Amino acid sequence: MSLLDIWINKMTKTKVDLSSISNFNSTTTLTKNDQNQLSTQVSVESNLDQPYNPYDHRTLAHPNTFTGALIHILKGSLGSGLLAVPRAFMSAGLLVGVIGTMVVGFICTYAIHLLVTASKRVSTDLKIGSLGFAETAEAVFQHGPDQFKKFSQVARLFVEISLTMTHFVGNAVYVVFISESIAKLVGFYHPPALHWGQYFKLIILFFLILFCQIRELKHLVPFSFIANVTMTLALAITGYYMIKELMHVEIKERKLATDIYGIPTFYTTVLFAMEGIGTIMPVENSMIEDRFTGCPGVLNTAMTSVVVFYTVIGFCGYFAYGDKTEATITLNLPGDEILAQTAQASISAAIFFTFMLQYYVPIDITWRRIKPYVSKEKENLVQIVWRTLTVTFIVGVAAAAGDNLGPLIDLMGAVFFSTLGLFVPSLLDIIVNWKNWGRYNWILVRDLFIITMFVFGFVFGAYYAVLHFIQ
Repeated sequence: MSLLDIWINKMTKTKVDLSSISNFNSTTTLTKNDQNQLSTQVSVESNLDQPYNPYDHRTLAHPNTFTGALIHILKGSLGSGLLAVPRAFMSAGLLVGVIGTMVVGFICTYAIHLLVTASKRVSTDLKIGSLGFAETAEAVFQHGPDQFKKFSQVARLFVEISLTMTHFVGNAVYVVFISESIAKLVGFYHPPALHWGQYFKLIILFFLILFCQIRELKHLVPFSFIANVTMTLALAITGYYMIKELMHVEIKERKLATDIYGIPTFYTTVLFAMEGIGTIMPVENSMIEDRFTGCPGVLNTAMTSVVVFYTVIGFCGYFAYGDKTEATITLNLPGDEILAQTAQASISAAIFFTFMLQYYVPIDITWRRIKPYVSKEKENLVQIVWRTLTVTFIVGVAAAAGDNLGPLIDLMGAVFFSTLGLFVPSLLDIIVNWKNWGRYNWILVRDLFIITMFVFGFVFGAYYAVLHFIQ
């Protein structure tokens, strides 16, 4: 899931010192934030005759159109996780998989709507052009009921840590993914290499440390292009083999539903594959037209496409390989055919370069926290050391996971994506609507239902993931 194009729009949101927002007035000029984003000036005249509209106060060098924003969301949700969805269908069955993917997709989309709506409401109330994910959490708490105000900084820090760990552990999944693909590729020519996954991770670590020293986004653009091309090639070849296998399978040979114990694995895997919560606010903030939500807004159009695509891939993948479906469908490809080997090599290259792009997000967040405490003379050295340590940490997590790609994916979905994608948006919506939860408190009931889904995924998903690690 490449976030390069999302993060290139770093100039798209404004950052405000929310700790002093009570003194904010309609003539305040918002200062340039840590990410070198453009300043936004709010003029009093624009608010005299009409309600404040955040979209009218976004000064963007390169605003996103409907199509551009749509492509960004699709790229954020359609990635390597797509290859894991057939395993989710294996855990649930064909019928349950189809229905379940649609249900999970609806819940994820609805939770994203809650986050965007909360951000727009607080931006309107505070007369700010745009807020990021962490900034939204801080603002909602600080300007919510009195009992929440003191937790505003904690809320912001929680979101930042969650985003950072989501990308770090997500990159650990990538390392396991790459090592397993290389092991299968090399293993055909040298069978003992099938069990050299840990050694391949050490080799990968060396190259990642080197490549992750690249600090400028513009220098990552060629790698983004390579990742897109190789991923497309790998998906095309994988699709060819799936269709080829489908020709020899009958529907009665596959389960329509499995036992209930497979549901947590299905749920967390689909969450991992489908959630792109980290890309949402940067994309929404890059638009100057209010076309992100609504019907047929960017979000609904993108997520409908994502759900349909994931349902088709999951259905066809499990239908083709049945109970032999691997954690990633590319591992089901024959190891003795050049075309399949090309897919393995392509997916390894795509994920490797995607690692670099995904890594930019958490390192940017963490470096902004560290930088104020580092002298100008030592900045370069400290950043080299910090990047080396974080990459080593990521590969260390991958090494600890061994070859357990499936359980690691489940753990990611259960802990990180459910927290950011379900729990946080629902909690923010509860606080934003604290004074009016609607008739029969339906807003509160709705949000508590989504939080219940979070708890289900977090508890049972994490439990079965750990159980699979132990086994």
